[in-house]
Amino acid sequence: MSDPTDDTANLQIPELPAPAPGAADLPPGWLEVTSMDMDAQGVARRPDGKVVFIDGALPFEWVSANTHRKKNNWEQASLTAIHRESPQRVRPGCPHFGLHAGACGGCKMQHLHVGAQVAVKQRVLEDNLWHLGKVKAEMVLRPIEGPAWGYRYRARLAVRHVAKKGKVLVGFHERKSRYIADMEVCPVLPPHVSALLMPLRELIASMDARDTCPQIELACGDDVTALVLRHLEPLSDADLDRLRAFAAAHGVQWWLQPKGPDTVRLLDEGGPQLAYALPDFGITMPFKPTDFTQVNPHINRVLVTRALRLLDAGRDDRVIDWFCGLGNFTLPIATLAREVVGIEGSEALVARSRENYRKNQEGRPQGQALAATTFVARNLFEMTPEMLIADGVAGKWLVDPPREGAFALAKALADIHQARIGAEDAPPLPASAEGWTPPQRIVYVSCNPATLARDAGLLVHQAGYRCVAAGVVNMFPHTAHVESMAVFERA
Repeated sequence: MSDPTDDTANLQIPELPAPAPGAADLPPGWLEVTSMDMDAQGVARRPDGKVVFIDGALPFEWVSANTHRKKNNWEQASLTAIHRESPQRVRPGCPHFGLHAGACGGCKMQHLHVGAQVAVKQRVLEDNLWHLGKVKAEMVLRPIEGPAWGYRYRARLAVRHVAKKGKVLVGFHERKSRYIADMEVCPVLPPHVSALLMPLRELIASMDARDTCPQIELACGDDVTALVLRHLEPLSDADLDRLRAFAAAHGVQWWLQPKGPDTVRLLDEGGPQLAYALPDFGITMPFKPTDFTQVNPHINRVLVTRALRLLDAGRDDRVIDWFCGLGNFTLPIATLAREVVGIEGSEALVARSRENYRKNQEGRPQGQALAATTFVARNLFEMTPEMLIADGVAGKWLVDPPREGAFALAKALADIHQARIGAEDAPPLPASAEGWTPPQRIVYVSCNPATLARDAGLLVHQAGYRCVAAGVVNMFPHTAHVESMAVFERA
């Protein structure tokens, strides 16, 4: 039975004899899809070699498509017919997914089997490493996978009172649109949060401030579901009472945000604290709903365990955790190493890291104290060799940057190495470099394969490292987002 919410399920599939597999010539207008790009578009070539990106098409399919954008070397098109279907095509698990008008834009790959999604992401990682960094990992790590549904514990939900429709919309934006999708459920959210979408619409519709509340940010801990209401005008006492009644009825914790993230506060003080656990290390991480934490807690637990196994820190090691955030990796490392330094750009997150370290240290069993740990606030996008050397010798590094990557850090390491080998045009070696040695091992956790590849190119070709392993982490199933991990060792 066709799914009426999935445009690809309603495409006309003509009963034509399919060409033999591998045939050189397809019928006029047919395209053979050979791969998928980072935006989850099928990629095909016309007979003249021109690349066509096709929304909704999957690798190994023969399709027809309607071109809606043309450039000299490529076209963008929308799927109009599938002549040979991929064995990896599946029925989307959400009624709001599809190519049709009004479809939700939160996911891009629900029509592709989740195992195939991981394979596509692994290919994207390997292609980026080679084409952008000229790096090939010596070993491909087994992908880190977890639940494909109900995984999204962090989300930013847009809110809008649509007077013409006489209703409030709460959810993600439509595909390629500034409008909010008319969502009633969201299977990638935890089931109890998906069940809140319609009650939230009713709540906002009942409020005096229905026209000035543009956003609700979701943050789920292990035991607390926090909702941050962005409001552009002070809330009336009646609206505050409505929020309290909703919290009591649905078991959520309201936070209010009148302006920027630094203005976020609890509606009512008290109650349980928002936190998540890393049980493999006996660590509990309290956080505020606007702090950066990983979207997928199931994957995060496995990610931290895998990263620390690859880092292989021992009781004799001094370790630096770059871009340490709340201490998601720093505190687990402190259960294994002799000394740890966590360095982060945000003063607020550094303060939170110190507090988390203190609380976890106080709660440790006898004889299992955390290693001596220092947290430092610094702009890591302005690193220099002098700054790097001033941080002292650390045999192992954990690097977990934002999408921009860790270019300045890798460049400082490369500059020191180039100066030491006497490379032409190398910057002079800082006077303080005597006795300083680079880390033997670097574990790099990335949320952008392009910037990982760029930094890997520096580390391998200019800083004296080998890329010994790399693999994907399926942190965001059904989306085109590629999270990954790479390991570098001194050559």
